[in-house]
Amino acid sequence: MSESALPSMRVDGQIALVTGAGRGIGKGCALALAEAGAEVIALSRTESELNEVIDEIQTAGGTAHKMVCDVSDGTAVREQISQLKRLDILVNNAGILKPSSLLDLTEADLDAMLQINCRGAVLVAQAAVQIMKQQASGVVINMSSTFGINGRANNSIYSATKHFIEGFTKSTALELAPLGVRVVAVGPTAIDTPLTHDRLNDPEIGGDLLSRIPLGRFGQINDVVGAVVFLASPAASLINGTTLMVDGGWSAQ
Repeated sequence: MSESALPSMRVDGQIALVTGAGRGIGKGCALALAEAGAEVIALSRTESELNEVIDEIQTAGGTAHKMVCDVSDGTAVREQISQLKRLDILVNNAGILKPSSLLDLTEADLDAMLQINCRGAVLVAQAAVQIMKQQASGVVINMSSTFGINGRANNSIYSATKHFIEGFTKSTALELAPLGVRVVAVGPTAIDTPLTHDRLNDPEIGGDLLSRIPLGRFGQINDVVGAVVFLASPAASLINGTTLMVDGGWSAQ
């Protein structure tokens, strides 16, 4: 056989922008895409965290650059992303979680989640697709959640923002397909990161979450980044407008 039967899951030579890349899942996505051959632009509000990510990628032999930006600042987003000459992959990952009951929810927490999780995702995607449409190619990978499919008590606003991401993914996938741009999402369950570790190990909170995952374990960052790299790669070239759930079976119940 002269040709491989397996489509490539590499992204060599492609330019990837990852938001929320300073820590957690975003950092993992930046590292994984660099390992898969992409030139990575890591975006975050915190420059010190970005410096660590860039150093790690470069030490491993990859290519990476930093972009210090608040995704909810439309002017900054447009100015910085428009400077890119090419963009093949967007991982629209920046997001925040502020758990609260509806009755105890503060306006500040409400506004913060809407600003970052919804407004920020739209502004970044809009700026990125301005570049992708000129190439007639590209993929937008939005970060959804198990809570984008299911509800969650005391997380109503976060869940609502992820339901927003689900609708945004489906609708923009239909809109952008004629331009050669795919739009997909990844839906992680509870992922064990430095920021979530204490909550997941809380007997009440973590125990309840774990009881809802049929595979019986919390996710790891590697579980999510594998899905992201796959969706970014040529192996996923016909996948559009859908969410790849990385939730151990939670959404199947």
